[in-house]
Amino acid sequence: MKNNVYIYIFCMAAVTYLIRVLPLTLIRREIKNRFLRSFLYYVPYVTLAVMTFPAILDATQSRWSGLAALVIGLVLAWFGQSLFKVALICCAAVFALEFIVV
Repeated sequence: MKNNVYIYIFCMAAVTYLIRVLPLTLIRREIKNRFLRSFLYYVPYVTLAVMTFPAILDATQSRWSGLAALVIGLVLAWFGQSLFKVALICCAAVFALEFIVV
C-alpha cells in the first residue's frame, strides 16, 4: 500500500479545524461549572510550561547549567521577583556556569 501524503494533510487539517470549531458551535452559553472553568483557566499556562520546560534544559551546552538556571528561576519567582530580574539572573547564571564548565 502506497502512502499518500495528501490524505495525511487532509486528516490533520480536518482534526485541527474540528477542534477549533466544535467548541464554538456546541457551547453557546456561559460555562457555570466551577471545575471546568478552573480547568480552562489554567490550560494556556500549562501549555506554555509544557513547551518551555524542555527548551530550558536543551538550550544550553550543558544540561546542568540549564537545570541550575531553572532552579534559580523557580526560587526567584517563588519569592516574587519580577520577570525581567528572573530572566536576567538566570541568563547570568547560565553564562557563569558555562564559562566555568567549558
